[in-house]
Amino acid sequence: MTDHSHTLSRRHAMALAGAVLLAPGLAAAQGNDALPSWRDGPRKRALLDFVGAVTQEGGADFVQPNARIAVFDNDGTLWVEQPAYTQLVFILDRIRALAPGNPDWQQDPVFRAALAGDLHAIAAGGMEGLIRLIGAAQAGTSPDDFRGVVAEWLASARDPKWGRPYTALVYQPMLEVLAFLRARGFATFIVTGGGVEFVRTISQDAYGIPPHQVVGTTFSLKPGEADGRITLTREPHVDFVDDGPGKPVGISRQIGARPIAAFGNSDGDYQMLRYTTEGPGRRFGMIVHHDDADREYAYDRDSDIGRLARAMDEAPQRGWQLASMKNDWARIFP
Repeated sequence: MTDHSHTLSRRHAMALAGAVLLAPGLAAAQGNDALPSWRDGPRKRALLDFVGAVTQEGGADFVQPNARIAVFDNDGTLWVEQPAYTQLVFILDRIRALAPGNPDWQQDPVFRAALAGDLHAIAAGGMEGLIRLIGAAQAGTSPDDFRGVVAEWLASARDPKWGRPYTALVYQPMLEVLAFLRARGFATFIVTGGGVEFVRTISQDAYGIPPHQVVGTTFSLKPGEADGRITLTREPHVDFVDDGPGKPVGISRQIGARPIAAFGNSDGDYQMLRYTTEGPGRRFGMIVHHDDADREYAYDRDSDIGRLARAMDEAPQRGWQLASMKNDWARIFP
């Protein structure tokens, strides 16, 4: 890992320590309320009731600690995804940096759109076009080197709306859910459609989730040897797309067990929510609904990014909680 990665880790650790030292009132509140940034209401009660039921030893719904698995989408569930996925912003910067060495990109509509920063044209290219951009942005690097590039970018990049680092735009209510579940014996995993190495760069510092507990889209790795050492080099070919119907596959491959709780925000999480809640015993599914244009963004059915329609329509019959960012969250960011 590069020095930039270590700097990023130290910066996050210092920020978190400072928040605790400067906010003793918050610590006291958390002592009485595990979810202080959630307003009292049916969504908060449903989550508390579920966790209470599955952790009550001797209860009808008790789940052994080794089976307490919760999975979380990343973009739009744990941090901001509008007006563009953070990873996409990184990819566009990376493509522009690499463009002088790749003049043939000017002949490709997807790469021309990327170089022009045309998000609508990129979205029109669908997942296939996005995967090509992601592959080109990281091809030829080792996993370690790529994580160093990501860490360096995150250390200086700022969101244009808030002027803050992207790693500061995580959702405080969801951080509390993660901490609450782990305190009750849950293992928490990220299951993302994004590139797995990108998310692994931030997962520990941002969410307290170690890199090996991140499931995501993967690209081919070419094994080799250089200077007497084994090497791995990224190729621009996708191995596996961990989105939509791919999410249950990724969960089964990497986690090896069906979760009992799932959290998402879009139709890309529909199959993950179903796979989780269709299992036997007590289950929990929650959708974060972005309906707060004043404090964040409001979008669902008509959005190119984070589209939410089918999952929202079926939430009542499937017993999924639809958490309103506007009504259920007392605050958005840390």
